[in-house]
Amino acid sequence: MRRSSVFFFLFFAIGWGLAQNESRIVIGLQAEPVALDPAQLSDYNSSRAAMPMFEGLVRFKDGSTELEPALAESWEVSEDGLTYTFTMREGVTFHDGTPVDAEAAKFSFERQIDPEHPYHDTGEFAYAEFTLGMIDSVEVQDPMTLQVTLENPFAPFLSNLAMHAASLVSPAALEQYGRDFAQNPVGTGPYRFVSWQRGTELVLERNPDYWRGAPEVERLVYRPIVEDQARLAALESGEIDFTVNLPVDDLPRLREDPAFRFEEQAGMHTWYLVFNVKKEPFDDPLVRKAVAHAIDRQAIVEALLGGTGELAQNLLPPVVWSYTEDVEQYPYDPERAQELLAEAGYPDGFEVEFWIPQSGSGMQQPVAMGTVIQDFLSRVGITANIQQFEWGTYLDRVIVPEDQAESVPAMFEMSWVGDNGDPDNFLYILLSGDQFPANGFNLGYYNNPEVDEILRTARQTTDQEARIPLYEEAQRLLMADLPIVPVDHEAQIVVMDSSIEGFTPHPTGVFRFETVRLAQ
Repeated sequence: MRRSSVFFFLFFAIGWGLAQNESRIVIGLQAEPVALDPAQLSDYNSSRAAMPMFEGLVRFKDGSTELEPALAESWEVSEDGLTYTFTMREGVTFHDGTPVDAEAAKFSFERQIDPEHPYHDTGEFAYAEFTLGMIDSVEVQDPMTLQVTLENPFAPFLSNLAMHAASLVSPAALEQYGRDFAQNPVGTGPYRFVSWQRGTELVLERNPDYWRGAPEVERLVYRPIVEDQARLAALESGEIDFTVNLPVDDLPRLREDPAFRFEEQAGMHTWYLVFNVKKEPFDDPLVRKAVAHAIDRQAIVEALLGGTGELAQNLLPPVVWSYTEDVEQYPYDPERAQELLAEAGYPDGFEVEFWIPQSGSGMQQPVAMGTVIQDFLSRVGITANIQQFEWGTYLDRVIVPEDQAESVPAMFEMSWVGDNGDPDNFLYILLSGDQFPANGFNLGYYNNPEVDEILRTARQTTDQEARIPLYEEAQRLLMADLPIVPVDHEAQIVVMDSSIEGFTPHPTGVFRFETVRLAQ
């Protein structure tokens, strides 16, 4: 081979390798995505993988839950707070080339909330009632003007429209794929779908026609790696470039390694135990309180979680407005736990089924945490029999309608990450009697008419200052009744290869890569 040819070959090979390195980020997920249809997302891993492909009429700004225009360039709200008129952004297309217009927005909303819609049977829409259920009508005024009328004033409505369930999807793609749209997603976002090999990897590529400008990074590759230690090994070997929820004992060492970059943010996150209040013995608040006193939650935060979380005094995280600590507290007190058990008629304790996932959305270290909780409960006479499940299976088995409540265990682990920065997105969707599955995520079927009335009033009150005392009272009532035991609020800690620049964590936990670049 001539020298010039060798030089060209080497130059091409090196250049190709650099281009590949510069154009791809491999993300290690905690679990396999369940679906990629934004209307059907209900967990962190699915949202992190799907949302680079989708957008709504409005969006949250980078790094905050403040709103900014997205597929709607502007909007007006009527004086009575019932009618929202959106002017759609001109010249935007879905990834399949079809236009984004008012008809597409109407289709995306009504598909979820109208049982008579021809494509309502293309999925299970767990968020639809919470996100869009207050809508009375959706009308197309002209091709680029959408009018949405609500049944009642609803304070968080615009924030809800920035949530994943309000994302616009291609009507043409829904018509083509039907229920298989969840495996063949088509949106408008900065990245578009390439392929999905379940259990192996999901591949997205940048959208060259993205209306905000094409991203610099060409490809995103998502790989599910359930074990935290395995994810750490993959990061250090270069198999992945970006991940979360690594073993806490290794974080100090990684912080000292110049090969990695850390980004952190206080999370809108709560990890908690759910009680199925339809089942004995957790239909009795005394028993629920006994469990709370039996668990040394501070020890879990400090020893097991290595300080990566903050002890929870409440379901609502401190970063969400209206948070208060003026609620009943449950410090570690095994003697008090035993007194409460005796008072409830269980002086010798009891045996209970306790479900935990192997990994999953915001679950931190679910197996280790479950084992520690099991040990604390045993010390007061409660025998918790653990069953473990893969994350997707776990969600299918704990998110079920009330008429199947008997199939849900008496106690199980769960976490929640706020979707819109509004307390309604924690207190109402998780503990309102209006939000039993499949309308919402009140997974323990808790129902308190007094709490329900307060939460309904708060969400229809448009003055934020007037909403604060309502939510404070709801928090006091909930923590006195204790349908769940909040354990901690996780700090969002992202660890990535040092070549990745420009990444900012988002309070909702979704990964945004459209402004990310790779250092030369």
